[in-house]
Amino acid sequence: MKEKLKLLRMLFVLMVCLLLSSVAFAQDQAAPSLQIDKTLLKNGGVIKVTGKVPAGQQVYLEVWAADKGVRASMFDSKKDPKTGVVPYVFYQTYDMPAYYKIFVPVDKADKIAELKKAGKKWSYSEAIKELGAEAAYNVPAKMKTDRYKATLMASVIGSRGKLLEPMDDKENKKRSMQLVKARFREIDKVLGAEVTVSPDGAFSADIKIREGLAPGKYNIVAVTDNKVKSAPAVFENSISFPMLYLKTAGTSQNILWPFLICLVISIFGVLMGAGGGFILNPILVSLFPLPHTVVAGTVTPTVLFSQGSGIYNYSKIKFINWKLGIAIGCSMLLGAFIGPKLTELITLDQFKFAFGWILLVLAGLMYWQTTAGYLAKNKKEQAILKEFKKRAEEAAKAKQ
Repeated sequence: MKEKLKLLRMLFVLMVCLLLSSVAFAQDQAAPSLQIDKTLLKNGGVIKVTGKVPAGQQVYLEVWAADKGVRASMFDSKKDPKTGVVPYVFYQTYDMPAYYKIFVPVDKADKIAELKKAGKKWSYSEAIKELGAEAAYNVPAKMKTDRYKATLMASVIGSRGKLLEPMDDKENKKRSMQLVKARFREIDKVLGAEVTVSPDGAFSADIKIREGLAPGKYNIVAVTDNKVKSAPAVFENSISFPMLYLKTAGTSQNILWPFLICLVISIFGVLMGAGGGFILNPILVSLFPLPHTVVAGTVTPTVLFSQGSGIYNYSKIKFINWKLGIAIGCSMLLGAFIGPKLTELITLDQFKFAFGWILLVLAGLMYWQTTAGYLAKNKKEQAILKEFKKRAEEAAKAKQ
């Protein structure tokens, strides 16, 4: 009888232990609560986020534009350290959120500052791992990403190359992190230390949505370090004229500034026999948050407007040599077909480097041609300048 009682006591203690452990496990797996103080922003602002997680757990916030996706691409031309082979693979997705950022606890701010010291060589995957935020990285990992085996000949004929087999989930996640860096470029745009967590599990964060981001719905999800997620909190970012959403760039822009800049550039561009694109291109890349591929593509058709009016006015004063113009135009037609594909294969830094050197060489050449020594030796150029002045005066008199 005593043995039976002893056995019953042991079973009772075991059941109590199992019950307590299951309760503790359920508490650990409880979904975080999440609230926001507002559901509407006007061209950016601050969203106050509050909530609670089980005591002792870390919490991360994943924030993204829910209904605005943009194109992101990356060309892998780095030699594989294991095989020594350069892959030459082009990765592309059209599902990248126009805005994406993970917010980590404030005590990890020093780690973010340390990561910034790597400069342009920082790695998004290493940053996520270093901050312990792997559980919060979810949305871009599910993007559909295509990859192409790129070749120079494929670019020449207007192709990205041979479409390769789809990647598995692990590889897709790895490449998505590289695409996030390629798209947003700066650590501050994808990572921030804003979450304050109390010992009892209560947390808060001020999520700043900067001006010029995409309009539409945004989602905020709280994720604990054991991968338990909250239900998404939704808010909307609205914009109004003169702000316009640029779909291909994934940003909003006050259209008045580009308008005024282009007005000035077109005047000087046509004076030099150009549409002004070579001036407008670096200015847009430097002053506005636009991808270099979008800038290059946007500037090309805008040049038609200044070139069209310039052609009309130059033809009236008979300054156009049509035979030479058509011959040059044919070669430019071929180059313009190849250029857009090559633009996809270079980074913003490579684009700026090449464009900068081209402008420096052209500037040096034009300056040299204005020196007294050059003009004295070049009698033909002096004659052309005199003829130019004569025709301009005749055209001015004809208008009077």
